[in-house]
Amino acid sequence: MIAPERRRVPRLPRGVRLHFDSVRGTHVLLAPERAFGLDETAKAVVELIDGSRTVDEIIDVLAGRFTEAREIIAGDVVAMLGDLVTKRVIRL
Repeated sequence: MIAPERRRVPRLPRGVRLHFDSVRGTHVLLAPERAFGLDETAKAVVELIDGSRTVDEIIDVLAGRFTEAREIIAGDVVAMLGDLVTKRVIRL
């Protein structure tokens, strides 16, 4: 797994998008010929990927939204983004 630097700006590559699957009642990250189911936490992170926020800024927004410690949120966000970078559905 590739750990993203927290000053870098994550982006969805061309052809990748967040989509609500009404049949399954859940959000998915659609990529060419692939789909990744997202839980509510992952959806909250992906929704903040706008091509201008850094990983640290995404962590700050989530830390303000949830009551969990920032360090725990940071670890979860970095791990999740690293996994999605490895799967080539997020670029830094």
